Amino acid sequence: MPLSVVKTIRDLIFWQYAKMISESSGFGKNNYGFMMDRYKKLKNEEISWSSSIREYLKEKECPNACAYCGSKKKLTLEHILLRSRGGPDISENAVMVCKSCNSSKGSKRLYEWLGLVGRDSGHRIAGGKYLKLIYSLHEKNKTLGKGPLCNKCDMEEKCPVKGELSVYCLEGCFGNG
Repeated sequence: MPLSVVKTIRDLIFWQYAKMISESSGFGKNNYGFMMDRYKKLKNEEISWSSSIREYLKEKECPNACAYCGSKKKLTLEHILLRSRGGPDISENAVMVCKSCNSSKGSKRLYEWLGLVGRDSGHRIAGGKYLKLIYSLHEKNKTLGKGPLCNKCDMEEKCPVKGELSVYCLEGCFGNG
């Protein structure tokens, strides 16, 4: 469950990104103070998320590794948000993944695949790209300032927090494949 200050899709995207910043900065996933500081700075536009160039350079640090598990075997290109679910065919929506992760993820969206328990365990590159992509799709759909999108969501069966924001709100309105 997100914090009480997280009331909109935009807030939730920034909160998820703040958690990733905390983890990649070495502060861990449970450093509430640091995460809240990053969240507020993102929300107030005092800082911005990393650029596409930075993501590209980060990817080049581990060019032959799965973006989800780190395996170096049988890599294939994957759209993080499948094209059948509204994902564009652009580099910002693509990562290299092993056949095992690709097969396991199948036609699921990222958080749908990771689940609520695993939502913070995604790889930094895939997660960062995904949140930026989801942000732009919500911006296009004019849903960034909205709360839970239960009336537009197709993940009702999986969502244990109906009527409240969860990571499923970020992707549940982007096609059911």
